[in-house]
Amino acid sequence: MGRHRMSAVDAAWLRMDSPENLMVVTSAQWYDKPLDRAKVAALLEERMIDLFPRFSQRAIDDHGLWWEDVEDFDVNDRLHDLVLPEPAGRAELEKVVGDQVSVPLSWDQPLWDIYLIDRYEGGGAAIFRMHHAIADGFSLVRVLLSLTDDPDVEPANIAPAIEDEAGWVALAGDAVRGALSLATHPMVTSKKVLGLANPMSLVDLGHTVVSDTAAIGKLLLLPPDHHTVLKGPLGHEKRTAWTDPFSFDDVKNSAHASGATINDLLLAAVAGALRTYLVRRRSVVADVRAIVPFNLRPLDKPLPANLGNQFGLVYLALPVGTATHQERLAHMKQRMDAIKKSAEGVVAFGILEILGKAPGAVEDLAIKIFTSKGTGVMTNVPGPRHPVTLAGSRLLGTIGWGPTSGDLGLGVAIFSYADEITVGFCVDKGLIPDVEVLRADFMDELSTLLNH
Repeated sequence: MGRHRMSAVDAAWLRMDSPENLMVVTSAQWYDKPLDRAKVAALLEERMIDLFPRFSQRAIDDHGLWWEDVEDFDVNDRLHDLVLPEPAGRAELEKVVGDQVSVPLSWDQPLWDIYLIDRYEGGGAAIFRMHHAIADGFSLVRVLLSLTDDPDVEPANIAPAIEDEAGWVALAGDAVRGALSLATHPMVTSKKVLGLANPMSLVDLGHTVVSDTAAIGKLLLLPPDHHTVLKGPLGHEKRTAWTDPFSFDDVKNSAHASGATINDLLLAAVAGALRTYLVRRRSVVADVRAIVPFNLRPLDKPLPANLGNQFGLVYLALPVGTATHQERLAHMKQRMDAIKKSAEGVVAFGILEILGKAPGAVEDLAIKIFTSKGTGVMTNVPGPRHPVTLAGSRLLGTIGWGPTSGDLGLGVAIFSYADEITVGFCVDKGLIPDVEVLRADFMDELSTLLNH
């Protein structure tokens, strides 16, 4: 059986698993009719298994972490039938998805599973779970889209495997080490820090040594986030809820009328919803930070066959402490504009690469420190602007969450598809026992912003 050494970043994600927070990407999709199991299996074999070896490999710990080929791998072993309790509607699917978020993936098999649901609101549904060690959520969306009957998607648009951790991993790690070196040794030349001999250095990102150093300083010196009812000891139960789809164009038009972006408006609505929820819970009401991942892999380039993780993380202060809707939107835009000019995300990726090579205890401590600086994870993933089908079933909607690590108990996902947007919440049940109330708060806040 073949083996491949796990990259430092992928190993970091695998070691980050805890009973309270598993590092598993979970996605739910619903269709106009049940999915045909045999057709799905054939598509997976052709467009996923044959192209991306990670989906037929398991993780092993043998003097380090490795990917190892599974002997006699059968894709049908990763497909599971699931029956929703009556009346098999959204509430039942949300409950089952929440339950699945807390189920560990076995290292004896490849770290992914698909659950097929034959009856859901007159059609069918599916739940896809994949460990973050295989790939980040942005790459997972591209892989899943390659399974659809979408003529705009080229399933064979795959690059050769990258086994030497070159590219973004090495560059981001160099950025961290360079910034740290600069902070402690002022006489180090900027040419050495930025690695100008490498044409793919951080100079290409338009950042200076000063911005890199400021970014690492912000990450290391940022104080813990405000302690609200959204933070606290975690349990082992998760709950999920998502909105009805709403118009992409309505959000775009309202945002642009205010001089903001779609992301600005949606995140301002999240901030307003959190404020309303905190007031109702008689909690401390103050700005809280979201940890926001963003893609570092060029979307016009093919995915590498070994997938992996190539994304950055930034801390975004949500204006929860601001009382009025329009002021929250204005503050959100200002903060988003500032983040777009920062090297913070690339530096955070480099830190993760370094942690992947550190002893487990060091990584655990570092993750605890870094997650204490935030309250939740916010993701925004764009999907196709037109409807697609999978194995002959039309996709009606989808939502998915990346993992929340450390002591984080709140995940918010924004997904656009077919000119509509769905927002979903994945929460620790002990911290937020009434996630459906938080969802309603979001819709109320969104309605106010759209109708202002």
